[in-house]
Amino acid sequence: MNKVYQNFLSGGLAAFLILTLTSCTTSSTGRKQFIMTSASDETQMGLQAFNQMKKEVPLSTNPQHKSLVERVGARIAAQAKDRMPDAKWEFVVFESKEANAFCLPGGKIGIYTGILPITKNEAGLAAVIGHEVAHASNRHGGERMSQAQAVQTATALGGQVASEKYSAITMVALGGLGKVGIELPFSRAQESEADHVGLLYMAKAGYDPEESVRFWERFSAANKGQPQGFELLRTHPVDAKRIADLKSWMPEAKALMPKGK
Repeated sequence: MNKVYQNFLSGGLAAFLILTLTSCTTSSTGRKQFIMTSASDETQMGLQAFNQMKKEVPLSTNPQHKSLVERVGARIAAQAKDRMPDAKWEFVVFESKEANAFCLPGGKIGIYTGILPITKNEAGLAAVIGHEVAHASNRHGGERMSQAQAVQTATALGGQVASEKYSAITMVALGGLGKVGIELPFSRAQESEADHVGLLYMAKAGYDPEESVRFWERFSAANKGQPQGFELLRTHPVDAKRIADLKSWMPEAKALMPKGK
């Protein structure tokens, strides 16, 4: 057997064993998760990072924006209580032209004012916050950290078993394949899962889930002309796929809406 191939298999086997032996948690969609960090450690890291961000990024001084985000956030977060019963949720509006939002472990959610004209209404904002709350409730932050650590470990092991002649080639191969074959697709899986679970959260909270599709249509239009790149190398699903997926999950979401809505 070719030595490069042997070394590649050794590194790949190490990665497989790490992922298999430690994949002991399950997401709310039933997906097996690889998480090495503890929930308490993730929460502490998220809190530290969020506090630092609040010092470095201007906070919105608009009381209506603050009230709206906190109100919608509380309604959505209540739907994740089964997975995060003791969470200290925090919803903060940051003053920025960037049309974005983010989640840090433990329930720290940031909304940039630049996305509010695209959310347009309360249900549109619920679609965004539902997505971020789903990231938190499914511990995607800890999962990303754990996966990066495993890829780094597997790459190092692959280099150790390689001969002097082939070690550099093997390290490059493992590093490149780890990035494209594991890290990026995994991130897309998390983003899709957050779309799915977030849609269910907003419906359970009494928001029209159809607004999630309308939000992404508006978001896509606002970013028209901006290159989205090859889907293989994207960490987020392309907008068209996102919209198609949301439509496919719509019957499930509507079935969860409170009676009378």
